[in-house]
Amino acid sequence: MTNDPNQPSRFGLPRSGGPQGGGNGNAGGQPPAPGEGGEAFWDNEPAEDITLSIKGVRARESDEAGWLEVELDTTRGLITLLMAAYEGGTGVAIFLAGAGGGDRGPANEIFVRLGNDLAANGVSAIRVKYREPGEFEECVADAMAALSFLKAVGAERVVLVGHSFGGAVAVKTGELSPLATAVCSMSTQRYGTFEVEDLGKPLLLLHGSRDDVLDKAASEDVYERAKDPKEIVILEGAGHGLQESEEEVFKLVKSFVTEHVAASGS
Repeated sequence: MTNDPNQPSRFGLPRSGGPQGGGNGNAGGQPPAPGEGGEAFWDNEPAEDITLSIKGVRARESDEAGWLEVELDTTRGLITLLMAAYEGGTGVAIFLAGAGGGDRGPANEIFVRLGNDLAANGVSAIRVKYREPGEFEECVADAMAALSFLKAVGAERVVLVGHSFGGAVAVKTGELSPLATAVCSMSTQRYGTFEVEDLGKPLLLLHGSRDDVLDKAASEDVYERAKDPKEIVILEGAGHGLQESEEEVFKLVKSFVTEHVAASGS
């Protein structure tokens, strides 16, 4: 991704030929293996490089107090960001939702609650509204566009925070962007994480022990393949949406974000 938001940004990602099941392949977050009814993610050659250029930016007050609506007019369509900005700050958290879209997050709308908290304490926050929810490569492109925009407006350190499908989007985006300094992945799927060993930055994984959508084995597998520094927390009794552990999740994610934007001086 180039630093100038008006220049083309290019990266290669495999395009799966079969159904993605909301981007996660199956209920366990694992795409089909060869010989099991479909091609695996890692066996596909990139059909094309995904390219994206930002042609213009518009901002206005949103319906939510304290949040701006930022529209990125791009060559792949309109990307909407909700931004709680801390004026003069250079540290940012980007929040990435699941395959169903939305922008409020798990654990009792943690993306909104934590975004407000961070903005009041020197760290800006962005909630990405996907153009095509559930389309993995396109959602990574949306996240990369948000990073390009942030670089252009002076951001120096960005922590990516994703849930479920968005957890894998956060991992892949973290691999691709030098502006991203750390990744927090909650209730993640495996699809899209098969090069997590290339992440090269701090990774925090959170998963509920009673997740019946994506088993905790998905996060455990990502953890085993990732390189240090890494941490995994299995939240006892929590399901996929982490509501049962919402306060613990809030504290863990806030601490992680604050730690990894600290060097920015925010």
